[in-house]
Amino acid sequence: MRFGIFYEHQLPKPWGEGQEQQLFQDALEQVELADNLGIDHAWEVEHHFLEEYSHSSAPEVFLAAASQRTKNIRLGHGIVLMPPGYNHPARVAERIATLDLVSNGRVDFGTGESASRAELEGYRINPEERRSMWLETVEQVANMLAMNPYPGYEGKYFSMPTRNVVPKPVQRPHPPLWVACSNRDTIHLAAKLGIGALTFAFIDPAEARHWVNDYYETLKTECVPIGHTVNANIAMVSSFSVHPDANEAERRGGDGFRFFQFALGHHYAAGMHKPGRTNIWKAWEQLRDTWPSQGGEGGIGTPDELREHLRTFAECGVDQSVFIQQAGNNRHDHICESLEIFARDVMPEFKEFEADRVARKDEELAPYIEEAFKRKAERNEMMAELSDDEIPTYGPYGFDVVASETRPSRQGSEYQNEAALEREREQMQRFEEMKKTANLAVELGALD
Repeated sequence: MRFGIFYEHQLPKPWGEGQEQQLFQDALEQVELADNLGIDHAWEVEHHFLEEYSHSSAPEVFLAAASQRTKNIRLGHGIVLMPPGYNHPARVAERIATLDLVSNGRVDFGTGESASRAELEGYRINPEERRSMWLETVEQVANMLAMNPYPGYEGKYFSMPTRNVVPKPVQRPHPPLWVACSNRDTIHLAAKLGIGALTFAFIDPAEARHWVNDYYETLKTECVPIGHTVNANIAMVSSFSVHPDANEAERRGGDGFRFFQFALGHHYAAGMHKPGRTNIWKAWEQLRDTWPSQGGEGGIGTPDELREHLRTFAECGVDQSVFIQQAGNNRHDHICESLEIFARDVMPEFKEFEADRVARKDEELAPYIEEAFKRKAERNEMMAELSDDEIPTYGPYGFDVVASETRPSRQGSEYQNEAALEREREQMQRFEEMKKTANLAVELGALD
């Protein structure tokens, strides 16, 4: 099994001067430490307006910063919000490719719809159409990353003409695709579309086994890839705080994890929120002693307890466990110590045979993935490449822009000065010469 760390950038109130800055700097140090320790992935969410719960509204910036402090750890968008009201698909493709270039090919491209009222209404997105928006945009972003040129698209939620979207990523045809999953229905959808399932639900091992079995059986029998490759993986989030003393592990990480769950419920389920005024941490302090357990605390304990917890998920076939370590008011030094203890005392057992496990899985799935792409071809669901004759040629706005910028103002029916008129004639003449040269280059074959 592989391992990841996960960031919402939680910041409970009250907010002191410089706290947000310190939060981000601490997180970058943690990612750098995780890389040095051999942890496989760092995942960063995209959320907007979710005060205290998540201050991660520009994950591409954080991940780019992390890329320059690390060498091996994969950098995952967990996730990019795909409705065009949040992010135009072409901008998503450009940012993913650029991050892949600056990180030397270490990007995982997680996608999602979003579900909070604060975000959807904040960006004027119709909640009832977010799944359809996600389906449309994920497919087209994958096409933009893979195709040269992108043929263009006329869809329900966005349209654009033929363009070659640049830059292109290091990982061809595109980085691995994932989708956020919170229930078995989305697990099933991820498998049908041939993308990784990044699950954000705290479930017990018995249910995890059902989710994993559903995912891989569906992938083998029903998959029609939405992208140009298949990413057959399932990752599950876990609480995380480890210390040789179980009570100390709980003291350091238990309250932060439960606040994570409480703040999640506030923004997504039951909380009434007044922007800039509601204090979720204050409400938590009032309710923590009576708040019922939501489960999911198996990742908090001693190294032996954590090892047993992770074994159950590995035995179920989970490909990656993702740790929620930065939550509530968990301290930076405690988070770093937990990561070091985990890497020293727990991780080696799971790393020892990981390469062999992945090789066996890839070999087993290869014929099923081949069949999946055959199904896609048979259903004519692959965007066709344009022939050279089909690629439209367009010219610049230049002539119209130059004309509008050089034409002098009039006073009555006469130009104010003849010098300005002469300058306009000269500029137009130069521009016509430029057009002739450009057209001649095309005629002579100045094309790839």
